[in-house]
Amino acid sequence: MTTTPGATGSDGSNPSPDPAARLLAWYDRHARDLPWRVLPAARAEGVRTDPYRVWLSEVMLQQTTVAAVDRYFRRFTTLWPRVEDLAAEEDARVMAEWAGLGYYARARNLLACARVVTRDHGGRFPDGREALLALPGIGPYTAAAIAAIAFDRPETVVDGNVERVMARRFAVEEPLPGAKKLLTEHAARLTPDQRPGDYAQAVMDLGATICTPRNPACGICPWSDDCAARAKGIATELPRKMAKKPKPVRLGTAYVGRTPEGAWLLEDRPARGLLGGMLGWPGGEWLEVGPEAEGDTGDDGCPAPGTAWQQVGEVRHTFTHFHLRLVVRAARLPAGFNPPRGRLVPAAEFDPAALPTLFRKVHAASRDAWTD
Repeated sequence: MTTTPGATGSDGSNPSPDPAARLLAWYDRHARDLPWRVLPAARAEGVRTDPYRVWLSEVMLQQTTVAAVDRYFRRFTTLWPRVEDLAAEEDARVMAEWAGLGYYARARNLLACARVVTRDHGGRFPDGREALLALPGIGPYTAAAIAAIAFDRPETVVDGNVERVMARRFAVEEPLPGAKKLLTEHAARLTPDQRPGDYAQAVMDLGATICTPRNPACGICPWSDDCAARAKGIATELPRKMAKKPKPVRLGTAYVGRTPEGAWLLEDRPARGLLGGMLGWPGGEWLEVGPEAEGDTGDDGCPAPGTAWQQVGEVRHTFTHFHLRLVVRAARLPAGFNPPRGRLVPAAEFDPAALPTLFRKVHAASRDAWTD
C-alpha cells in the first residue's frame, strides 16, 4: 500500500506525482453526491460516515445500478433510520419493500445481519474486515467496502468499476474472471494509508464517470498519463472477458385465481431458493427445456385441480443463470373456495407493487381475465 498526504492542488495545478493523491484531488472536486455518502468537504469538517448506511447501500448495490438503488435506499432509511429499527421489522414488510430490487436472498441476509448486529453488537457494526465477514450476507467485497468507507481502514475495495480501471491502467489483457487476482493486487498496491475510504469511493467514481465501459473520457482522467492501455491504444478493449455460455431456458406455469369477492390466491415461496420468502402466484417447478420449446408444464403445480383455468398469456423473465418463460393461467374461483395450498389475500390488502418483478408481470398478463 502507498502512503500519501492529503490531496492538494484543487485547482488542478502542480499535480502530485503520487497517483493516490492525484486521484483524491480529483475526487475532492468531482465526487458524486449520493444519499449514502459523506462528501469530502463534510468529512474534512468532521462529519462521520454512518456504517449502517454504508452497509445498506452496499448490499443494495450488489448487481444493481446506483440509479435503481437511490429510491429504495431513501425509502428504507426513512422507514428504518437505524439498524435496530430494521432488525425489529417483520420479515414480510421488509421483503415487500425490497420487491423490484431482485436477488431476494440479499433481503433475507439483510434482516439476518441487522438482527445479529443489534443482538450481538449493541447496534454497532464492527470496524474490522474479519469481524464484518462473520456477519450474515457480508462477503469479502462488502466487508472491505464497509471497513474502508465507514471506518477509514486501508482495505482494498474491488468492484466491477475498479476492475475496469485497473485493467486499463496496467494494460492487463488476461480476460476476466481469470484476471481478478492480478487486478486486486494492482489495486492493493495503490491503496493509500491516508483517506482510504475516500480513495475507495474515488476509484469507483472514476470507473463510473470517466473510465466507462464505452467511450472512456481519457482526456480528463486524472490517471491518463499513467494509463498503459491508453498508451497502447487498447483502452476501449479492456477488460477482456471470457465468452459467456448461452443461458438455458426454463419453462413453467403461473396460476392467477380470484374469488367472487375479489380475493387473490397467492402463496409464500419457500424461504430458500429463487424469490425465497416472497409472496407470489402458485405454480409448479420451472423445468429446463430447449430455447424453442412451446407450451407449458401442464397441470404441474395447479393449486385447484378441476377448476377451469384458461391460458391468458405468457411472461418472460431473465435471472442470473437462466431465462424463464411462464405460461399464465387464470380462473374465477368458486364462492367459499378453500385453497389446498397458498392463501386468499383480500382485494383491500393486495398490492401488486409489493410482488417481485416476475410476479408483477404475471399479474399484468392476467388483467384481461377480470374484465367482463
